[in-house]
Amino acid sequence: MSSSPATPTPPAITGLDFVGIPTQDAERARRFYGETLGLRPDDHAEFEFWIGGTCVGIWEPERQGRPFAPQKNAHLALHVDDVPAAKAALEARGVTFHGDVFDTGVCHMALFTDPDGNDLMLHHRHTPTRG
Repeated sequence: MSSSPATPTPPAITGLDFVGIPTQDAERARRFYGETLGLRPDDHAEFEFWIGGTCVGIWEPERQGRPFAPQKNAHLALHVDDVPAAKAALEARGVTFHGDVFDTGVCHMALFTDPDGNDLMLHHRHTPTRG
């Protein structure tokens, strides 16, 4: 009778260290995320920003021999307290949104893209989570 090898235990994943944002122009992306969106720049990395406790790192895939492709249908849900007000403020800074603010019954959302076509959204959950 042969015994099958034991299935290895999965690694202990304890958090999300950063989210990579692909770009074809790191300077343009840096201005968009830092100046237009107003994200807090990292004190030690020119192309990283902080959203709460999550780091957003801008990178150019083509510089590493990989093809550029924007992140589609995997929106970064950027928390704001008031989606319509935040949408209006970003529209005044030249950001174009894809439609109006919509209510899912649980949250308000407004969809847009960065200059490279990466999908983003403004988001506010208005229904309490189950605890």
